[in-house]
Amino acid sequence: MALWQSDEELFVLARQELFPAVVGDVMDKLGLLHQFLPPQIKPLASGMVVIGRAMTVLEADLTAEAVDDADDDKVNNPFGLMFHALDTMKPNEVYICAGASPTYALWGGLMSTRARLLGAAGAVVHGYSRDTNEILHLDFPTFSFGGYAQDQGPRGRVIDYRSPIEMEGVKIDPGDIVFGDIDGVCIVPQSAERDVFTAALEKARGENQVRAALEAGMGTVEAFESFGIM
Repeated sequence: MALWQSDEELFVLARQELFPAVVGDVMDKLGLLHQFLPPQIKPLASGMVVIGRAMTVLEADLTAEAVDDADDDKVNNPFGLMFHALDTMKPNEVYICAGASPTYALWGGLMSTRARLLGAAGAVVHGYSRDTNEILHLDFPTFSFGGYAQDQGPRGRVIDYRSPIEMEGVKIDPGDIVFGDIDGVCIVPQSAERDVFTAALEKARGENQVRAALEAGMGTVEAFESFGIM
């Protein structure tokens, strides 16, 4: 019998029983060795957890000269396609953005307000966010390099969304599962998600047995020989 029947059930199970580290361990064993995003990407608050389907966004740096010379609406419009991307967000999706240099904020308070209303699960950006106090007040899971107020408006544009992106060697396709906490954010490819989460739940439940044995006084050598987990 399947352990879950829907995304909602899987995400509840993950929040209750899993964490990115154990999911990453399982992916290592499956040969998926490059699934964690850069370690600089951290939650704005230590207790924030994000899990949902990737709504991928591609950002590009833009000079004032490029804007003046462009005919493309993606370049001429303030923020490019960002508002269009944001308005397409569905429940349990994560706005995940790459492509820009880390010199301005890629996420903010008003974006969080809109995304939260649409039922989005969070935001993960390869760069900075801003309006930190507002985002914390909303309790909207946001993962970034930290707070930095400089605006993207005159510096960058969203040029595509719901297309494959890459973040420092980690490939992210629309619909992949994004799972993050204070220790980092990992990407679970759709093609492997059932195997990954099934094995992760088994490993996490096994680790609970090991923990109980260690708390009862069992040595680590005996625990590893008994359970095969450490």
